[in-house]
Amino acid sequence: MKNLTTSILFILLSLTSNLVKAESDKNITVRGKVIDAETKEPLEYATVSFYSQVENKIIDGVITDVNGEFNLKVAKGIYNINIEYISYKTAKLTNKNITQDLDLGVISLKIDFESLEAVQVVAERTTVEIKLDKKIYNIGKDLTTAGGTVSDALNNVPSVSVDIEGSISLRGNENVRILINGKPSAMAGFGDTNVLSQLPAEAIERVEVITSPSARYGAEGTAGILNIILRQKETLGFNGSLNLTAGNPDNIGVSTNINYRTEKFNLFSNFGFRYFNSPRNSFNDTEYFDKIINNVSTAPEYERIREDAEVERLNRNYNASFGMEYFLSKKTSLTGSVFYRYGEDRDTALNNSDRFNNGSIVEQTLRTEKQNEDGNNYQFALNYITKFNNDGHQLTADVQFEKGSEEQFTYINEDYLVTNQSNPEPFQIEKVNEIEDEKESLFQVDYVLPIGKNTRFEAGYRGNFENSIKDYTLEQEDINTNTFFVNDTISNIFDYTENVNAVYTQYGTKFGEFSFLLGLRLENTQLKGKINSTLSDAELEDSFGFPIDTDFNKNYLGLFPTLNLIYNLSGSVEDSEESITLGYNRRINRPRGWFINPFPSRSSRTNIFQGNPNLNPAFASAFDLGYLKRWDKLTLTTSVYYQHETNSFEYVQENTGEQTSDGIDIIRTIPVNLSTNKRTGAEFGMLYNPEKWLRLNTSFNFFQFKTEGEFNDVDYGAKNTSWFARFSSKVSLPSKIDWQTNAFYRGARQNAQSETEGIFSLDLAFSKEIFNDNATISLNVRDLLNSRKRKSLTTTEFFSRYSENQWRQRQINLSFRYRFNQQKKRNERRNNQGGNGDDMDFEG
Repeated sequence: MKNLTTSILFILLSLTSNLVKAESDKNITVRGKVIDAETKEPLEYATVSFYSQVENKIIDGVITDVNGEFNLKVAKGIYNINIEYISYKTAKLTNKNITQDLDLGVISLKIDFESLEAVQVVAERTTVEIKLDKKIYNIGKDLTTAGGTVSDALNNVPSVSVDIEGSISLRGNENVRILINGKPSAMAGFGDTNVLSQLPAEAIERVEVITSPSARYGAEGTAGILNIILRQKETLGFNGSLNLTAGNPDNIGVSTNINYRTEKFNLFSNFGFRYFNSPRNSFNDTEYFDKIINNVSTAPEYERIREDAEVERLNRNYNASFGMEYFLSKKTSLTGSVFYRYGEDRDTALNNSDRFNNGSIVEQTLRTEKQNEDGNNYQFALNYITKFNNDGHQLTADVQFEKGSEEQFTYINEDYLVTNQSNPEPFQIEKVNEIEDEKESLFQVDYVLPIGKNTRFEAGYRGNFENSIKDYTLEQEDINTNTFFVNDTISNIFDYTENVNAVYTQYGTKFGEFSFLLGLRLENTQLKGKINSTLSDAELEDSFGFPIDTDFNKNYLGLFPTLNLIYNLSGSVEDSEESITLGYNRRINRPRGWFINPFPSRSSRTNIFQGNPNLNPAFASAFDLGYLKRWDKLTLTTSVYYQHETNSFEYVQENTGEQTSDGIDIIRTIPVNLSTNKRTGAEFGMLYNPEKWLRLNTSFNFFQFKTEGEFNDVDYGAKNTSWFARFSSKVSLPSKIDWQTNAFYRGARQNAQSETEGIFSLDLAFSKEIFNDNATISLNVRDLLNSRKRKSLTTTEFFSRYSENQWRQRQINLSFRYRFNQQKKRNERRNNQGGNGDDMDFEG
């Protein structure tokens, strides 16, 4: 940090000097080249300062280019010349009498290991950065996620929680927009966050939590945006790392990144393979009530059904990415990349069902569900950036194309174990075939124009064009002939398109300790759907209980204003040790394809999920007031927030009125637009480093939401208060051993029909640096107490259901990570020394 402060100081003094001295005095050229003494590689961004003995001060300076070279003009005189680079020993040339052009030749710098350790401590401590429109959390050395996934890493980020089924929520709200490097991506699985559980956590460099997005971001996601920034090495030469993981239940993983950079291009690549078994289990105890049909009470076939299921989930995933950044000039570059992911899932579920009447078991069955799923995604991306000057005036353009396909086959069979029927009719065997093809295109242009020193104007366009075609076929057994026939009332083809065109502009400035960013985004949304089915519109309406438009085309035009303010209470723009932020934004929640498709998915014979083609987008207005205070060893962040959402989505469970062949009511879950959802909350975070060997991190989030609305003449209004908290400690032990503990608790919550108990989980990890600190070996346990289970009670007028679900049981992982060219990895921190919260770096 001392070197960094010195560098900033001499540059500022140099600029001041330039205003005073006439350029005609600077007629002597001094040049040279700075390299690493060990690797002989050029050092970009090294600082060269000239100290005048006559004027007794630094009067000029320069930064080396990508080749490590520098060139500047100075006036005649006697100088002390310092060549500095973060984590290297300073080279000094004293009493240089410069009277004519001078070539200093090649200057070699050696690693300063003492300062290097200091840099590492600071880099690890600075884990939160506050900017006008986001909070940035540097993942760093999170031991509990070693050998884990992106979902595991996100679950350790304040304000974020990942439930037992992999759903991601921000401040308790699941309508979160997931971006990869600032853009929608096939890596995020076309909106399916479960794909994030297939990508290695080591791929993440940092996570941006954007609860008050600026106008540059898309308006999708009423809760906000999570922008996952992946690691991409920028150091010269050849470098990379290898990661190996083994765990129980079965978890075998191999991933590597390899990078090579010269002065003209930068090659980067990532490859990974993972095989894992993620067994889950569930328990459901359902009590059925008498039904009233035409004012006549009808008793159910069974008073109570208890189901106990165990699922073996075997997964194989492969992912690879490769890209090249080519420097057309010092200010212009073109980057192309390709990403590919292939996955195989093999799931087998055994569901034991006990059926009761008058308190006694009258029937037992065993249902077997086998599901095979194969899918692949690929993405091509092209980025162009040109910088018109060094003040931030630039133009960027992005083109991205993604395509994915998924084929799923499900076999469902059920057999009697115990029955009181003398000649029971056998269950139908069902075969479900689902084929889904998805494609998405992105076109984006962003223009940034600095106006003076502290003001910036931005404008841009983004077009997102998505299409998915799902071919769903249900085959059922003819009991009499033991052959299969296609159920035309369920089988269908659903073609769904979502096109979003947007333009935006925003203006930001700062004066004194006050900064603001004001923006406006205009988005046009087109939602198109076409249902190909043998059923007529009237038959569909009669079957599903509500009108069905088999060929719809909806357009929505919306304005989305944003305002972000920050006031620096510390009195120093550079330090920004204390600040207050205020944000306002308007957001939209668009229904995804599976929310729209009215044909049910049959995860079982008795429980189905059914889309609602009448869904409309939800709109929300959100306010956020935050406070940051940073001391030498302690950082506090707090905020209060309020959100008002109209036409919000809510899952409703209801009786379809239909029964299985053995008389069990079929229950469906359907998303509907309820009237309003008001959410109020507060969060608190603390980072405390009392000693170099101890780091403490805790956060607490409290929220309350109120839902008002009805569906099919049933009132689904509800009011709920809940909270979640996490605590993390990291202790550096002797012999270069680190010990980390993470604890998480999510409080009880409820909606219109369900009450869910609180969930507690505890993670533990140890790591040790080996091979001269070029490698790390880690042992971690996720969910040490095996307590990450969701327990809930759902009550409707037709049934009451208690359920327990454990999506993934306790996981133990042993990981090994080897890094080559590690010193260069450390040096790249020169590009990450910021984070003072009051900058004008509005990235999107």
